[in-house]
Amino acid sequence: MRTVLQRVKSASVTVDGELISTIGKGILVLAAVSKDDTEKDVESMAGKVLKLKMWDDENGGRWKRNVLDIKGEVLCVSQFTLLASTRKGNKPDFHQSASGVKAKELYRSFFKKVQDLYEPEKVKDGIFAAMMDVTLVNDGPVTIQLDTNPPKMENPSGLNTEGQTVELNDLVGNLTRITKEFQISAELLE
Repeated sequence: MRTVLQRVKSASVTVDGELISTIGKGILVLAAVSKDDTEKDVESMAGKVLKLKMWDDENGGRWKRNVLDIKGEVLCVSQFTLLASTRKGNKPDFHQSASGVKAKELYRSFFKKVQDLYEPEKVKDGIFAAMMDVTLVNDGPVTIQLDTNPPKMENPSGLNTEGQTVELNDLVGNLTRITKEFQISAELLE
């Protein structure tokens, strides 16, 4: 499951000119269900959404409070296009998205779980698969993507370890000893 969380001062969803949902201070959650997602992924994501620290505390401590702490609101909007891939050109492909029936079932489960973990009246929804007009007022430029199954990095250290078994302590030790030497000709120093 993939979500994009936007910290907002307010947000709303309108369908065919009719206001469906509106929230004040809190988070707008755009959520996409992938073909490999399970109920476990939904539960994990619901918890992450509510626990993600997106606000400063009253003492100015950065990234200390979540939506529960500020007693904010949550607006969930289904958005399968978050799973678009353009690896093979410029036309997005949505092969990683769940089928309509599965996506609807798991998205509804996600929304219900967010309500269950918080206060149901503070968690609002759009309309699944509708052409929604989503309006929001950003609360600063704070937009964070969460994935229950993030892509694996082939070589997160960046070191050439092909064909070698490398212990984490060895990598850390190597990283702390890396130095660069630059040679500058005497003419350039004058």
